[in-house]
Amino acid sequence: MRKLQIKNNEVAFFAVGGLGEIGKNMYCVQFQDEIVIIDCGVLFPEDELLGVDYVIQNYDYLVENKEKIKGIFITHGHEDHIGGLPFFLQKVNVPIYAGPFATSLIKGKLDEKHLLRSTELHEIDEFSEVHFKKLWVSFFRTTHSIPDTVGVAVHTPQGTIIQTGDFKFDLTPVGNLPAPNFQQMAKLGEEGVLLLTSDSTNAERPEFTKSERWVDIHIRRVFERIKGRIIFASFASNVYRLREASDAAMRQGRKIAIFGRSMENAIAAGQALGYLKIPEDSLIDPNELNSYPPEKVMIMCTGSQGEPMAALSRIANGTHRQITIQPEDTVVFSSNPIPGNTTSVNALINKLEESGATVIHGYVNNIHASGHGGQIDEELMLHLMKPKFFAPVHGEYRMQKIHTKLAQLTGVPKENTFILENGDVLALTKDTCRLADHIESMGDVYIDGRDVSDSVGDPEIRERRMLSEEGVVTAVAVVDLKDYQIVAGPDIVSRGFVYMHESQELIKAANHEVFWAILNTFKNHKRVDSRAINRMIVSRLQRLLYDRTGRRPVIIPMITILNADAQERAPKKNQAEDGKEGSGTTRRNNRKRRPNAKKTAAVTE
Repeated sequence: MRKLQIKNNEVAFFAVGGLGEIGKNMYCVQFQDEIVIIDCGVLFPEDELLGVDYVIQNYDYLVENKEKIKGIFITHGHEDHIGGLPFFLQKVNVPIYAGPFATSLIKGKLDEKHLLRSTELHEIDEFSEVHFKKLWVSFFRTTHSIPDTVGVAVHTPQGTIIQTGDFKFDLTPVGNLPAPNFQQMAKLGEEGVLLLTSDSTNAERPEFTKSERWVDIHIRRVFERIKGRIIFASFASNVYRLREASDAAMRQGRKIAIFGRSMENAIAAGQALGYLKIPEDSLIDPNELNSYPPEKVMIMCTGSQGEPMAALSRIANGTHRQITIQPEDTVVFSSNPIPGNTTSVNALINKLEESGATVIHGYVNNIHASGHGGQIDEELMLHLMKPKFFAPVHGEYRMQKIHTKLAQLTGVPKENTFILENGDVLALTKDTCRLADHIESMGDVYIDGRDVSDSVGDPEIRERRMLSEEGVVTAVAVVDLKDYQIVAGPDIVSRGFVYMHESQELIKAANHEVFWAILNTFKNHKRVDSRAINRMIVSRLQRLLYDRTGRRPVIIPMITILNADAQERAPKKNQAEDGKEGSGTTRRNNRKRRPNAKKTAAVTE
């Protein structure tokens, strides 16, 4: 079991994910035999991670020390903070503590993975306290682009460690929802904060992030200008934005149709908790869309990030069963692309425009505001908390670096600020803070499927990239080891390498190479098996294809072997001796068959 290289009286802070990146947030505080985890998110893959659905953390250290884990405390319900829970809970069953809206979303996730019954899930609010033997946890209310957002304070024998979660100081939230609780934050600061770990997402923006109320006003103005059908795309979890859009639509007498499972779930949760108020007679079944004139309809859908299978992408591609783009349609994107999604979002906007729709999006039309504080928000948090030590989190390196300089400007000594990487361990006492250890195992895990067992590693990613860039060539043949003959094939199949109908000469040459690769294996090996044949085929094809094209496709031999057990060879002619290399013609020889040959065995590799 891996142990941290710290002193017994020191408290440790480390990140499993969330440093040097935007996503897979997971932060840990450990004192002796108690570990408190804050958030457990996923990261959405870049385009180059072909076939990967999610990127999660490597949980090895936590799995090895699972008996020390007291619980996971959730700051809010965004995917980069809760999306990893189903994967982590498959390895470690621990209690979860979350606010009402996050709890509702987590229940849906765990139920889908059949984990809900076995998971201890506690609903908390800003006034809750959770006590363990040596550590205890309290909360403070913040504002973000999702309801029930809290920061987490972990109280240790050496002092209080703060994790802000995602935040901005929205002084005028929509729907008369509460503003950040400055009193709670100031009280923590007055009592003394040992370490502040704070959201760095917008550290590059020298501003105070705009209020959601500002977006509400502009959405209304945009909707008033639209005469045809509105298709509104946003993050499903941004219930405030969904409320603004639905209120604006209902003022115009529009009916609302909802598309996308995550959108349906978020709206149901928002309605149940009172964050959304859409009367039942304002909601219509998607199948009723054509019963209303375009100017009396708004469609709310998922897909603002260009996700291929989301409702908006299927609408743009013409593959949605119930909606096709009409010339008078206006698609409203009330979001900005998250890191990694810019290319797919731009492609989606282009596709919608090509289909005849008008597209209105993001900051250009003042219909999006970030949920993360800019530099002024971050400085205000630093002034409220007055930390002795500071470590920026939730951001790429350049964001962390700027945030560190902001901390120094607000009075934190330079030597008391730390830019950490995932796995770095800070060891703290009341008066000291040092970089004490590094947990090597905390890398990325790529999920290609539904659960943590469907993970792929760097070799698979490299191979997928090679397949996408160079293509694949498959060589197929059937050989009989009783009399050392090629009884079927060889055949060459190219996918993503060359177009076969336009490359007949190359395909013929490749066939020739496979033919002689097999015959030379018969001639030069005392015992022949599929591995020997495969090696010879790959070697000869690689050389030919690179010489002819300058490319290196993935080569997959598929050789079926008959009579694999009939290998007691006599020095007699076989097919290789019967022919001359270069002819490419299959000839049967007069090799004497063994009278006691066993039944045919077929093996494919």
